Amino acid sequence: MPTATDVREQVVELAREFAREKIEPFAAEWDRTSHFPRDVIDELGKLGFLGMCTPEEYEGMGLDTITYLMVLEEISAADSALAVSIGIHNAIPTTMLVKHGTREQKERWLKPMARGELLAGFALSEAEAGSDAASLRSQAIKDGKHWVLNGAKAWATNAGTADLMMIMVRTDTPNARRGAKGISTFIVPTDSKGYKPAKPEDKMGLRASNTAGIELNDLRLPADQMLGDEGMGFVYAMEGLDAGRLGIGAQGVGIARKALELSLKYCAERKQFGKAIEDFQAVQFKLADMATRIEAARALAQRAAARKDAGEDVTLYASMAKLFASETAMWVTTQAIQLFGGYGYMRDFPVEKLFRDAKVTEIYEGTSEIQRIVIARALTRHS
Repeated sequence: MPTATDVREQVVELAREFAREKIEPFAAEWDRTSHFPRDVIDELGKLGFLGMCTPEEYEGMGLDTITYLMVLEEISAADSALAVSIGIHNAIPTTMLVKHGTREQKERWLKPMARGELLAGFALSEAEAGSDAASLRSQAIKDGKHWVLNGAKAWATNAGTADLMMIMVRTDTPNARRGAKGISTFIVPTDSKGYKPAKPEDKMGLRASNTAGIELNDLRLPADQMLGDEGMGFVYAMEGLDAGRLGIGAQGVGIARKALELSLKYCAERKQFGKAIEDFQAVQFKLADMATRIEAARALAQRAAARKDAGEDVTLYASMAKLFASETAMWVTTQAIQLFGGYGYMRDFPVEKLFRDAKVTEIYEGTSEIQRIVIARALTRHS
């Protein structure tokens, strides 16, 4: 009978082979054309990678968090745009349904998500509610056995490509606002009348990942498509973001790792002053620092993952992992550009794409500044 270690090695190797054969050769073209490869996502779904965080009883793989992060690292090293679409699906909508969905909701939505039949996304932010997510304005009004949603969401991953979105809106009344306690979560099929994704954003990086705003125009949902309890949506979103931030940590490690791999190969081949540039001490020091930071980022993310699997509170460590790994990705890709010199600035060389992809890891799912606030609050609260 295979051990947990055997399963981990098999799953990660499957992800690595798929990434090398089906993702990496096409990533540059997807980036140039902003093409979202839904067919590749569907293939990953058939292999079980859209059900990594779903328990086996709901037809998922039931992977531990460390294995999940290792898979995301492999996919991120090939194309972090695909990794973020897969990571959002696995971490946030899946986490919400597993923890707070009814049995009927899990049968109807979670199982098809785990089987790869439905791609899910998540919409919390609005144009005036980014870091201050609790200030969102989109509204749901109760109408008999239905809720009617109106408003606009911003920067939602998979907004125009998902089959299902978890959307946070206000369910308190304009005359009696309750801040974060007035927000609820709704399960919204994207073919619902009144759901309209905006034009995809023309992004600096992660260009193969669909990011768009969403218009909600008198979108009418049955009451049983509210997730969990009314007024708890913000709490559920923060729980999901803890898992999501671990995924961003793995994404940062994958981007940085790929930049180092490319740099090592280039520095061995590139000759100046009669020898390979890897022989110059200044270059060696850069490579050493790049490798050390990557290993530290991976270890921090996996420590947070181990805490999550042990059932411990992970908010502090998820923020640390996200903060450190994202800033590592940005620093390492910057060094890679420098090592490649003029070639690194050209789109014909892949480190340029990695540099662009790395930047957003310091921004989405909580900026680096927000992560420092979360970390500091946790430290001072416990002091």
